[in-house]
Amino acid sequence: MKLLQIWDAADPHERTAWKRYWEEWPGHEVFAHPDYVRLYAGQNVRALCAVASADGGHVLYPFLLRALCEEPYCQVSLGDCTDITTPYGYGGPFGWGTAWEPDTLGAFWDQFDEWAARLHVVSEVVRFSLFPETLVQYPGDSRVVSENVVRVLGNEDQVWRDFEHKVRKNVNKARANGVTVRVDEKGDRLDDFLGIYTGTMDRRNAGESYYFPREYFERIQQDLRGQFVYFHALVGDRVVSTELVLVSAYRIYSFLGGTDAAWFHVRPNDLLKVEIMKWARSAGKREFVLGGGYTPGDGIYRYKLSLAPSGRVPFSIGYRMFDADAYKQLVESRRMFTSAQGLQWQPNPNYFPAYRS
Repeated sequence: MKLLQIWDAADPHERTAWKRYWEEWPGHEVFAHPDYVRLYAGQNVRALCAVASADGGHVLYPFLLRALCEEPYCQVSLGDCTDITTPYGYGGPFGWGTAWEPDTLGAFWDQFDEWAARLHVVSEVVRFSLFPETLVQYPGDSRVVSENVVRVLGNEDQVWRDFEHKVRKNVNKARANGVTVRVDEKGDRLDDFLGIYTGTMDRRNAGESYYFPREYFERIQQDLRGQFVYFHALVGDRVVSTELVLVSAYRIYSFLGGTDAAWFHVRPNDLLKVEIMKWARSAGKREFVLGGGYTPGDGIYRYKLSLAPSGRVPFSIGYRMFDADAYKQLVESRRMFTSAQGLQWQPNPNYFPAYRS
């Protein structure tokens, strides 16, 4: 039984097929859209998806295939090795329609593993969706790595009462200070967004991976129309807090944003979040995924929890090793390479794959 197809977003015909398949899925999770996944493709990174349909059930598994040949610690003998990861955000093997029988699901993963062996995939790590009911069973190991916060968008009055007191106080303060919120579905104020976002990352000493070039946002605006919205909190016509939200069929995701530190005193971000929820509710969305913090339990996480005190959701990763020997060689190669630079390196025991820690 042939189930599996692998499509590459770099191929126009396969990208079209991928997008058509995605459009047939009621969930329309933005993280599985080919134009979202290919935001993270590059010279040695391919944006791929595995798809299969059988007996009324469907699977769409988007992922990045990363070549290891350009890693400085990769030996010549390992030059054809690759590994798999999830694009920034949430993913996994999404499934819909009729649930597959175990034999059918097993055949899908067997065929995927055969493909992976041909591409010399060493390891795989998956950032799972926060909604396990949207996924088919993963054949590898999994573990909870942190908590995220999800705001269920029920009755507006009930949601308001559920906020921590300080949130309601800050929203009222923002309104009293004349803060208003504008919805921007095209990205007309991208310059304002970028200025505040970059300043926020600088203030938080964020890692390099959080600094996205302007082209990244321009591609979102061009290729993902209907799957994103900017929200801007303004004092007069000045943007003082801003957020880029990603949009799926049933939920929205807080993606990237920030606040101008000079305007903290008017508490614009609390009002911004409340107006985002109001927009989402009117658009028929069920949940607002606020995400987590930089580190477990940090101030960012606690702030998000103040908007959804009962909204704690476990965030899990899945992982597996396809080639144990190559995996061990890569770990040892990195150790030897680092030692040759006069440095010591030990892999983080909580990071997978270890050779990238």
